[in-house]
Amino acid sequence: MKHTLSKGVTIPSLLFIIGVCVVAALFPSLTEDLLDTVKNSIFVNLNWVYVWVVTLVVIFLLCLMFSRYGNIRLGRNDSRPEYSFFSWVSMLFAAGMGIGLMYFSVAEPIQHYSNEVFQGAGEISRAKNAQLYTFFHWGIHAWAIYGIVGLSLAYFSYRYRLPLSLRSCLYPLLKEKINGRWGNVIDVFALCSTFFGITTTLGFGVVQINSGLSILHIVPGNSFVYQIIIVAVLVSISIFSAVSGVDKGVRILSNINIIAALVLLFFILFAGPTVFIIGSFTEGIGNYFSNFFNLTFSTHVYEEKTLPWFYNWTILYWAWWISWSPYVGLFIAKISRGRTIREFIAAVLVLPTVFNFIWMSVFGNSAIWMDKNRAGGALSALSSDPDVLMFRFLDYFPFSGFASVLVILIIIIFFVTSADSGIFVMNGIATRNAKVSPKWQSVGWGILLAVLALMVLNAGGLGALQSMTLITALPFSIIMLFFMVSLVKALTIDLEYYEREFSVSTVPWSGEFWKDRLKGIVSSGDKSAAEDFINSHVREAFEELKEEFKANNIQAELHVSSNPVGMEIEIHYDKVNNFIYGVRVQSRAVSDYVVTEENFPDYKSADSFYPESYFGDAREGYDVRLFTKNELISDVLKHFDRFVEIISEHRNAMFISNNANQRML
Repeated sequence: MKHTLSKGVTIPSLLFIIGVCVVAALFPSLTEDLLDTVKNSIFVNLNWVYVWVVTLVVIFLLCLMFSRYGNIRLGRNDSRPEYSFFSWVSMLFAAGMGIGLMYFSVAEPIQHYSNEVFQGAGEISRAKNAQLYTFFHWGIHAWAIYGIVGLSLAYFSYRYRLPLSLRSCLYPLLKEKINGRWGNVIDVFALCSTFFGITTTLGFGVVQINSGLSILHIVPGNSFVYQIIIVAVLVSISIFSAVSGVDKGVRILSNINIIAALVLLFFILFAGPTVFIIGSFTEGIGNYFSNFFNLTFSTHVYEEKTLPWFYNWTILYWAWWISWSPYVGLFIAKISRGRTIREFIAAVLVLPTVFNFIWMSVFGNSAIWMDKNRAGGALSALSSDPDVLMFRFLDYFPFSGFASVLVILIIIIFFVTSADSGIFVMNGIATRNAKVSPKWQSVGWGILLAVLALMVLNAGGLGALQSMTLITALPFSIIMLFFMVSLVKALTIDLEYYEREFSVSTVPWSGEFWKDRLKGIVSSGDKSAAEDFINSHVREAFEELKEEFKANNIQAELHVSSNPVGMEIEIHYDKVNNFIYGVRVQSRAVSDYVVTEENFPDYKSADSFYPESYFGDAREGYDVRLFTKNELISDVLKHFDRFVEIISEHRNAMFISNNANQRML
């Protein structure tokens, strides 16, 4: 059967995934105890690793956003985003934290509020801390983890034209070794981490959907039979969506879900204690920023009483986000081509964080207020049962049945978008980002995801998979540090490449043809004149150059285009990007002042046409209509001299390697 799977990645991954799931299903208690022991040992003895890695990632991204590197695009200099801003942000939410927002929006604040660790504090202090720690766990730090992986993938894939694969993020350090065993190891790790992360999250989602349907009396109880039906239906939809592709399935579902989530958000805001919610949100933002650095660096080493809470919440969250980052980062990178680094970081860090803060404030603070003023502590009593907490919380609102149905609908769509984007990402890792893959591969990943999730769910081994996922976060946190080193190294070369000046041996204009140049400066730029310039001056110059290159044992080719009229000279290379210098007709709008100005008698139209140079590396071109034939030849040689100088420097090798030589015409 025809496939695009990479055996070096797929076979080891499947053996490990199936092996762990089978062991977790056959020996759930033993496996969970063993993995819990390893996980707890890591959390207790190496929690500082997570704290420092997450802190460094946050600082690194913020510095990068405000640096001069922020203007670099994730792609060619002339590339533009593929998706609208709304669709892009919607897909960020759907892939990043969809089900988690529904599962923990009420549960986490209530659990902090009612936790015995904080019982000694006053009621007001407990409520403020509940919001503060929820903000901390779902804020900038979480999205920075996703952001560094997504940025590294997008940059090296779209800027360096490497495969959209985690191995590509280490190219400046490993060079061509990424195509061998080391690259396979990194991708196997990413595939297994992605599979386990999606499996456990979808398992929690299925349980919550089942609980909601049971509370609404749509199904009689939380039976495994109903969970099979739920998984079968939703994974089938996910497979269909994944096969449809990001442009259709994932984007449409994400847009629908963000609108549904906003409807639910505004319902809770206006049907609940509105003034309290807005006031607590405002105070919570201030509390978050005033405690930002203390929270960031805190290890609770002086507060032994809170250490277990710290391990089971903050460290667990950091490990959870890190373990999910290969999957979410790959998906974010896939949809972020054409964004600038500054735009990417600002959007990924700020927008989801603000939305999460609003969401957690509306639901979490409403739940605390309801627990105190209407429920008489009933919600706090359910803190150990997060599957039903959201639905019991909605019982204190009008139209609770409608709200519960909407919640289930949102969870279902989040389930589908997480699963279909997960299928999409897993197939991309397993195929080393093959452009076209047979549809049966996506179907196969979906079926495997459903079967293993149900198998583990039925045996009670979901906790073991969760522990395995969290354990994988430790080695990947170290890999993330190398991602930052790779980015710094690559960005430094990237910026210097585009800021490189011409060689000192280049010669500026002489004053020999000053009369012709003056006439050209004040001329309007007729389209036919620009085309004639290319068909005469440019053609003659390029043909002479081609012959002279040939005389020096360099094979050059000429390429012609008709819309717009243009011509380029190209020199092919095996190891580095081709050298390309071209000229094509461009137009620009002319100010009304110039058109009506008597001192510019030739400007009669609002459009001016001119021959503009362009280059194979997408640097900005310029108007060459005032060049003579010999000066045009000289200009090409200036760029060729610069090209030879750059490729001669060993440290530039990774930036100019010929992964995708493409002509501009």
